Amino acid sequence: MLRSPNIKRPERLDDLLEPALMARLGQLDVSSRKIFAGKLRGERRSKKRGQSVEFADHRPYVVGDDLRHIDWNIYGRLDRLFLKLFLEEEDLSLHVVVDCSTSMDAGEPNKFLFCQRLAASLAYIGLVNLNRVALSAIGERIDTPSVEGGAGAEPTSVSSGLVSTLRDLRGRRRLDDISRYLIGLQPIGGTRFTDACKKIALTRRGKGVMIVLSDFMVKEGYETGLRLLVGHGYDLFAIQVLSPQEMEPEKGGIGGDLRLRDMEDGDTAEVTITAPLLKRYKQTLNAYCNRLHEFCVQRDIVHMTVKSDTPIDTLVLDYLRRRGLLK
Repeated sequence: MLRSPNIKRPERLDDLLEPALMARLGQLDVSSRKIFAGKLRGERRSKKRGQSVEFADHRPYVVGDDLRHIDWNIYGRLDRLFLKLFLEEEDLSLHVVVDCSTSMDAGEPNKFLFCQRLAASLAYIGLVNLNRVALSAIGERIDTPSVEGGAGAEPTSVSSGLVSTLRDLRGRRRLDDISRYLIGLQPIGGTRFTDACKKIALTRRGKGVMIVLSDFMVKEGYETGLRLLVGHGYDLFAIQVLSPQEMEPEKGGIGGDLRLRDMEDGDTAEVTITAPLLKRYKQTLNAYCNRLHEFCVQRDIVHMTVKSDTPIDTLVLDYLRRRGLLK
């Protein structure tokens, strides 16, 4: 896959989220297939019973129950003790993980730019509903020296895995923090997918919905990393983003004798592009995506394959609602 030329990187919030789209996204909320206990009282109605201002049901009193919750009106009529139950409200954690490896910086439209916009849309939905929102970038990080190193100092080391994380954002006023974080991300190098997922799983806060945005073209394999994420209590969604040229290379105008170089690790291969080779490529890609889908289904992970030319509003307002991520 060729790296996208002359990409116009986002520079401000409007480049990620159009105002018209924001107005429509504000009507949505994140939906979890599981029940999670939030750290803070939120605006989400839980299926659990708790303390709130909205009545839910009655149940018979048992020894040890709080006497303040007894319905004395029923006791006066039936001479029996019943407890009032209320709908409990809780917050939900939303964690969006963006793949920043070089393989994402390809395609027309650009896969990485597509993921930036999708991440901004999902984070915005979480913020306006007072959910706890976190963003993580996985890829290759260049560690720069401290200020004491002086002006013009060169980077001292390169680390693969978890690039950075932005945590515990709540409320619409944190949207600027989200946009600055996403705009500051750059696709560079490769990634140790398993190592990155392990760090995310070990440093998680609470439980909730996690969305991984990636092409999942991982040489080391995606299996162990996804097991680590779903194994720590996340309601996990794996959204595989591929470009139209990756899915239908014959439309990309590629042909003849080529020397191909892997954008992430520099491996090279010489190939002659022919119709039988393109057919075999598509069969291999379909088989790879099907294996990923089957792996996810077996572990209760929602998997979707999305082309980077899919309109963000169609994806969010239609496809993701039908898959149960949004409501």
